[in-house]
Amino acid sequence: MNSRERIKAALNHQQPDRVPIDCGGHMSSNFSIQAYRNLREYLGLEKKELYVCDVIQQLVFPDKDVLDMFGIDTVNYGAEFRDHAEYWKDWELQDGTPIKIPAYIDIRREGEDSVLYNSKGKALAIWKKGVLYCEQTYFPLDGSESEDFTNLRDDMADVMWCAFGGPPAPLGYSEEDLAKRKASIEKLRKSTDRAIYAPFGGSLFEMGGFLYRQDNFLMDIVAEPQKVQKYLEKAVEIYCEDMKKFMDVYGDYIDVMGFGGDDMGMQNGPQISPETYRNVIKPFHKELWGYAKKLKPDIKLCLHCCGGIYPLIPELIDAGMDAINPVQTSCKGMDIVELKKNFGKDITFWGGGCDTRDILPNGTPEQIKDHVRRNLDVMFRDGGFVFQQVHNIVANVPPENVVAMFEAVREYAQK
Repeated sequence: MNSRERIKAALNHQQPDRVPIDCGGHMSSNFSIQAYRNLREYLGLEKKELYVCDVIQQLVFPDKDVLDMFGIDTVNYGAEFRDHAEYWKDWELQDGTPIKIPAYIDIRREGEDSVLYNSKGKALAIWKKGVLYCEQTYFPLDGSESEDFTNLRDDMADVMWCAFGGPPAPLGYSEEDLAKRKASIEKLRKSTDRAIYAPFGGSLFEMGGFLYRQDNFLMDIVAEPQKVQKYLEKAVEIYCEDMKKFMDVYGDYIDVMGFGGDDMGMQNGPQISPETYRNVIKPFHKELWGYAKKLKPDIKLCLHCCGGIYPLIPELIDAGMDAINPVQTSCKGMDIVELKKNFGKDITFWGGGCDTRDILPNGTPEQIKDHVRRNLDVMFRDGGFVFQQVHNIVANVPPENVVAMFEAVREYAQK
């Protein structure tokens, strides 16, 4: 099997020839800048530019030599933009490390911090001194009681996560932008047999928190159900309008369409009850995901949804989701034995391969290998599993631990 066939087999709940691996395909399966820089130095690899595909989380696209070394089976649909010199500009980390960031992002040093502005000159996020991530500072609908969502598209564009996306952002859906998107994805498809992961977005629950602020949105779900209903209706209308154009360009070239993030979990369980999800959010997820399948019946969908979401998984399956990421095994209820036993035939677990809260940053290489092998013994049977560490490989993860994790997967395949 080649990489694309391997990922497809897993998503179809067929046993692939070896464990399929994602790293850098999904935007939450990536490397932080520091972890990736340290890894390349540890491996003695050629020093290369650090292309930051996600300024907010400070993530880099892994280079082909790293993808090849670790047997990675995926690639992000924006990766081809790394070859476009005009797309990037120079920036520096606070420690002086030179990086490349998308040229369209307006980031300004202000005192000891850096502030990110949108194209209208509005400050949306801050990158504070000594902090490894950007923080949202502007919530477009914070304090709004209006049930008129005529301008929701503009409000969503003022959310940090929408305003500062990685490639192909800032391309939109004008005819000119669609032509550039098409040329890029055609070139990428011809250049690789890796499965192409294309994040679409389509966040509903989490977007509510980005718009109103999370505490406000959770209260509104209970206290202002009519307003929330109208917001969800308009959001789905916007997403479906964009999805048609998205699918016209990408539908024949991608293997997985990513939805979210739509994080609905916490360390100790879901943020909302299964009943609330079923009555409030699920009908709109079902409509949105169903439209994707209507446009492209054979497309595979993957939802990024962090936290302890075990009680929600049956509802997500019923709503039409094919795969779930990142499978946060350190959270309440997210035991991989129970997950695989109860849901393994109905949904693909895209993640859960190695705990990133405690094990990957703090374990020894041998502890990490033992942990990964135990997880693979459970998850790698009958398909329905793509190996990914739980979320991104963050700055404090020792490079030898990253190597041990991927070595364990490779050694498992050779058993």
